[in-house]
Amino acid sequence: MFRGSSYHTIDAKGRIIIPTRFRELVSDNGGDGLILSGMDNALVAYPYDKWAEIEDRILRLAEKSSAMRRFRRVFIGGSSDCPLDKNGRILVPPSLRQYAKLEKDIVLVGVLDHFEIWARSQWDAENRCFEDEDMQNEEVKNEIAKLGL
Repeated sequence: MFRGSSYHTIDAKGRIIIPTRFRELVSDNGGDGLILSGMDNALVAYPYDKWAEIEDRILRLAEKSSAMRRFRRVFIGGSSDCPLDKNGRILVPPSLRQYAKLEKDIVLVGVLDHFEIWARSQWDAENRCFEDEDMQNEEVKNEIAKLGL
């Protein structure tokens, strides 16, 4: 499982070093690369095996509303195969860099079956939102309490 956060930089060519602990999980789940797509102003990064599961669930989804068709179009159509190079880096395509506002300082955040790539400023704002808004919401606090936390 992907856990923890790592603070890095993205270079001028759009390359990101994937931490060793994440690379091992990538290797264990389908090979030598990741599929990236955009979600919530960040990038989601899935190993190949986990991405195949996502695609399978999307294909089986009975919901055919215009919003779900749009989601499929944007999420799957905006995805990109990013192989790891010999130095453990991936090249993030310009369109995905632009979507997530990745310019220099970034954070890789483990989220169990995948990890996310955030611009540092966006990640800081996400944390503030969680503390200032979500943790002030009684319903959210109750959901978290159900986890035994």
